Amino acid sequence: MKKVDFDSVHRILENEVKHYDVPIVDLIKIQTQDPFKVLVTTILSARTNDRTTAAASKRLFEKAFDLQSLEKLTVREIERLIFPVGFYKNKARYLTQLPLVLREKFGGKIPQTIEELVQLPGVGRKTANLVVVIAFEKPGVCVDIHVHRIMNRLGYVKTKTPFKTEMALRKKLPEKYWISFNSILVAFGQNLCRPQSPFCSKCPVFHYCNRVGVVQSR
Repeated sequence: MKKVDFDSVHRILENEVKHYDVPIVDLIKIQTQDPFKVLVTTILSARTNDRTTAAASKRLFEKAFDLQSLEKLTVREIERLIFPVGFYKNKARYLTQLPLVLREKFGGKIPQTIEELVQLPGVGRKTANLVVVIAFEKPGVCVDIHVHRIMNRLGYVKTKTPFKTEMALRKKLPEKYWISFNSILVAFGQNLCRPQSPFCSKCPVFHYCNRVGVVQSR
């Protein structure tokens, strides 16, 4: 297996994804760095396509623009506002719990560390890393299904789960890429490097990739 030149991969893909639709990760950053809105939007985005997430966030923020206004909404009201995001009933429940947990544990403020953020309802490591990166502009290693798949397909890491991918990247990936690499790989994964039958014939980093696990491509 050839060694992956990630410096070149990052440079090429950074230019490539400029032609793609903006992922929700970048859209959040463009629209706001308000920690409350970043946190809520990233919670909604889990297992949900970007267009649905953006529309649901817009509806919700018209009624709940901060923790105080969110606390006034019932679970049913939130469900109606965020439908049809994935697992909307669970997410509505998490959002109703959020103001109380933040007030009791963190003085009503959004915490700035991954270790604290994962104590919040509905927040896993991916969400926590995104909040740290987008809202607080601190380095974080955000690993979703696209990042996990592409980094393994490239042969840059050899891991079985997103969590193990995050841990491997924290050791191996130069910190200068921590803030930028997620949105680049998400856009690339949504457009070319698909889970099934990726568009290898159109891939600008084909010659850098070990194509691990690729059985059929286009």
